[in-house]
Amino acid sequence: MRILVVEDDRGTAGFIKKGFGEQGFAVDTAFDGEEGLHLAGSNSYDVLILDVMLPGLSGFQLLKDLRKQAIITPAIFLTAKDEKRDVVHGLELGADDYLVKPFEFSELLARVRAVLRRGPQEQPSACLAVDNLTLDLLTRTAQRGDRMIDLTGKEFHLLEYLMKNSGQVLTRTMIIEKVWGYSFDTASNIIEVHINRLRAKVDRGFSPKLIHTIKGVGYVLKDV
Repeated sequence: MRILVVEDDRGTAGFIKKGFGEQGFAVDTAFDGEEGLHLAGSNSYDVLILDVMLPGLSGFQLLKDLRKQAIITPAIFLTAKDEKRDVVHGLELGADDYLVKPFEFSELLARVRAVLRRGPQEQPSACLAVDNLTLDLLTRTAQRGDRMIDLTGKEFHLLEYLMKNSGQVLTRTMIIEKVWGYSFDTASNIIEVHINRLRAKVDRGFSPKLIHTIKGVGYVLKDV
C-alpha cells in the first residue's frame, strides 16, 4: 500500500512516515500544496493524508483540483482546523474522513485502514449531461447541441453545481456556499446576475429551457 502525506511541518510528516513505514506502507511526502498536487496527479496512491493549511495551495484547493481531474484517490484531512464548517467543507469536497490535530497515530492508522477496507470506488463520469447540454469536467468545456458555450470560471462552477444536482431545487444559500464560499455576502445579487448570464448562454435559442426559477426558494436545472 502506498500513501502520500502532504504536510508542511516536517516533524509531523516524518512522524507519520515513520509510523506507516513500520506498518509496512510505502510513504511519499510533500511539504507544500503544489508539490502535493503534482505527486497525487502523476502517481498512483491508495490513500492521501492532507493538511489544510499548506504553503502555496491549501489542502482544500488541492483536493478540489484533484476531484476536478476525476482523480478519486481516497483522502483524509489531518488538520488543526476544527470548526464544524471546515469539517463539512472538507467532506463536501470529496474527502473520505477528517481528523483534527493533535492526534494519536493509532487513530490515524485505524482511519486509513477503514478507508482501505471500503475498496476501490467507481470512477465518476467526467462529463455531465442534461438533455442536449453537456459539461466536460476534464476539458472544462460546455456545449448545447452543436453550439460550444464560452463560460467564465464562476459560470462554469455554477453550471456544474446545477447539473450535478439536476432536478433538485438549490437555495440561494446553498449556491452561495458552494460556488462563492461561506464568507460571501448573501445580500448580494451576484447569483441573479450569473443565473441570467447562464440563461443567455445555455437557454437562449433552445428548447426546452433548462434553468428555472422557483420563486422565493431558489433555482433548479431540469429538462421538463
